[in-house]
Amino acid sequence: MPHRDSYMTKILFIINPISGTSDKSHIIDLIPEYLDSSRFEWTIRKTEHKGHAAEFAAEAIRDGVDVVVAVGGDGTVNEVARSLVHTPTALGIIPCGSGNGLARHLYIPMNPDGALKVLADCHIEQLDYGMIDQEPFFCTCGVGFDAFISDRFAKAGRRGLLTYIENTLKEGLKYKPDTYEITIDGERQVYKAFLISCANASQYGNNVYIAPQASMSDGLLDVTLMEPFTVLEAPQIAIQLFNKTITSNSRIRTFRCQHLHIKRSSPGVIHFDGDPKEAGEELDVRLVPKGIRMVVNTSDSAFADFYHEVNEEITTLGADIKADFMEGHRRITTINKELLRKLRKKT
Repeated sequence: MPHRDSYMTKILFIINPISGTSDKSHIIDLIPEYLDSSRFEWTIRKTEHKGHAAEFAAEAIRDGVDVVVAVGGDGTVNEVARSLVHTPTALGIIPCGSGNGLARHLYIPMNPDGALKVLADCHIEQLDYGMIDQEPFFCTCGVGFDAFISDRFAKAGRRGLLTYIENTLKEGLKYKPDTYEITIDGERQVYKAFLISCANASQYGNNVYIAPQASMSDGLLDVTLMEPFTVLEAPQIAIQLFNKTITSNSRIRTFRCQHLHIKRSSPGVIHFDGDPKEAGEELDVRLVPKGIRMVVNTSDSAFADFYHEVNEEITTLGADIKADFMEGHRRITTINKELLRKLRKKT
């Protein structure tokens, strides 16, 4: 967005004090360092309960605020974003959560300094968002295992990637795939699937890329259908989710569409940006083109900050996760060999 001398850009920072694990008071102290007071005027409000961020965002729209900045995790970002759809007020993000899926897709650095640099540049684009069962989503929505895990994660009481991985490993082997009737552009197909993810953005969060090629400006959903797989295939699938090669896996089917109708065998949980909700047997998922304005990263220096962080995270997490899955794979192989040995002995 161009800056004019005669125009002061109004920004509201909505801070969720309890999201993530870090204190956010230092972020407030950093704001004057990055936002030129001759070009920006800002106010700060802190949420006290669920829904408070949406109330603040609605007030900001009425007051003609140009940008509302969500300072928190994915829940705070989603709450603010859904309040800003189809309004002239743009969404900004200072990521402070455990997943930060939307911020990562928009190349917003995970550190407050880098995120504030992006905000100071204030480049705004009109982007797409999605709807499932009348619920807006900005990254992904889905049915099947990812919705099941979102529900478990929400009830876990603890946040963070380790909790997510713990739930995934614990529940993954017990989860029973469902049969889905999918209609895309009038064409009906029936699949047995572990999960169906409909992506507006490329990842769930934590650099877990379920739809590596997804774009928020192409007017299309990237649908990823994961067919049932064996225990021995799980480590490779997990690694491919992190290194952006999941679509090359033989268990993956992909589609692109504006509208998707899903019919399943019974009601159950869905998720939208990781938030779980009980829903019916039939679901409509659709893409709403150019429905929300967002501050995005176009700065070379902020890109450098972002990529440095991502490379460090992927190196650390990738090594840890690969080691964990390889250890699991080794144990499963040992058990299988022992079972085979016993069977041979009996025969």
